Amino acid sequence: MTRLLTRSLFALLALLALAGQARALCLPAVCTCTVGTTNVAFGTYNPLAFGNTDTTGTIKIDCGGVVGLLIPFNIAISTGSSGSYANRLMKSGGNLLTYNLYTDASYTTVWGDGSGATQLINAGVTLDLLGLAPTQNFYVYGRIPGRQLSTVPGVYADTISVTLTYY
Repeated sequence: MTRLLTRSLFALLALLALAGQARALCLPAVCTCTVGTTNVAFGTYNPLAFGNTDTTGTIKIDCGGVVGLLIPFNIAISTGSSGSYANRLMKSGGNLLTYNLYTDASYTTVWGDGSGATQLINAGVTLDLLGLAPTQNFYVYGRIPGRQLSTVPGVYADTISVTLTYY
């Protein structure tokens, strides 16, 4: 049986907030997994700068349950309001700012749902003698490309969903 866990995320010009926690059951009375996130703070974006604005955030997975249980899972993230993984968009009123989220520090692999040119993260945990697993941290690499000259001052936001699928 596959279970899905979805958590909303928020993106701001100065802050990509991967906020909150969610809890879900792997299988009733067998295991539980909790997803937590930390903010991705871009800071101030200068549309005249030639360089990119890069930063990171974290998705944290904690699982517990039956001793020795192996819990394989994957982590996917949505397109946000743009509807496309090619260019995610933050909005401030009617104004747009292009950004994207990546699985790697070289900003080459777009984090998505595994469709097209995107990847999702495949991982798993084995529960220890106490039925627990150490926290697993997965880094989200955010990038706002430089020289977006049409950008006007404001707070830009987007909503991203993180989906944890385990089986």
